[in-house]
Amino acid sequence: MNKYELAVVVSAKLEDDARTAVVEKVKSLIARVGGTVTSVDEWGKKLLAYEIQKTNEGYYYFIKFTSKPEAPVALEPEMRIVDGVLRYLILKDEGIEQAAEVAEQPEA
Repeated sequence: MNKYELAVVVSAKLEDDARTAVVEKVKSLIARVGGTVTSVDEWGKKLLAYEIQKTNEGYYYFIKFTSKPEAPVALEPEMRIVDGVLRYLILKDEGIEQAAEVAEQPEA
């Protein structure tokens, strides 16, 4: 099982209940593709770097989950059609050990 982090920007135009429903739907999509959510980190409302769908602000959520390597590929098309999600990004969590290995490699 690999560790992943899903960054989700939810529209600021949604009410609190609708925003919570969007996050719950994303969590259920992760479960549907065989993943297990380990943590959800809410960063709150932030100003976007550029306007998306006539919106300048969005709520940022970072969802950490574990799954098989093919799960992120299956999750991508599902994320595209979730109402209220402005942007998303799935990253593989390499961990501290692998980051330390990269830092120790000499420069060429």
